[in-house]
Amino acid sequence: MIKVLIVDDHEMVRLGISSYLGVQDDLEVAGEAENGQEGLDMALKLRPDVILMDLVMPKMNGVDATKKILKAWPAARVIILTSFIDDELVYPAMEAGAASYILKTSTAEEIADAIRQTAKGQTVLEPEVSSKIQNRGKAMADIALYDDLTSREREVLRLIAQGKSNQEIADELFITLKTVKTHVSNILAKLEVDDRTKAAIYAFKHGIVKPSGDDDDDGHTAAV
Repeated sequence: MIKVLIVDDHEMVRLGISSYLGVQDDLEVAGEAENGQEGLDMALKLRPDVILMDLVMPKMNGVDATKKILKAWPAARVIILTSFIDDELVYPAMEAGAASYILKTSTAEEIADAIRQTAKGQTVLEPEVSSKIQNRGKAMADIALYDDLTSREREVLRLIAQGKSNQEIADELFITLKTVKTHVSNILAKLEVDDRTKAAIYAFKHGIVKPSGDDDDDGHTAAV
């Protein structure tokens, strides 16, 4: 029997979910809480197998409640069940340690299945949430690649993005053409790109160099 704690400030939501779960042979509602603080207290007292956690609630929101529950009880399995899919809620919720993230538009059967899968140690994500997390992971990985560049390689990358030739880069940095070529080769390898154009795109994408026409911090047009 999988014991479930429902944490949601809307009574009708709690009632609807509780009614459906109550007729399932393998699921049992261990308790209901109407805010994050109450959810925290009940989770640590009842130790349910799965916690259904709303995000926007009074007294304590779902993200903070999830953090506190997992800090005190790392083995807890929390499913975020919400109406929101905004970046400012999705990322903090998953970073807080939630195991799964589904929407309230899910059917009762889908919610029950998510509970079963999460109780087994699996992760259930709304497709859009999964896409957001993958894209964020790729962006973080890209930033990590830039962190591997030396300070000189970063200088060279900025100049590549500005359209400078190897000779122009050598002249500007007072280094030999051979040294520039070595830096360029290292940059391409570390950024995992095939050519200078892709390296330049990387620089623009991550704000290392602003595209021509953009204003700099002083209100002047950036020269690139």
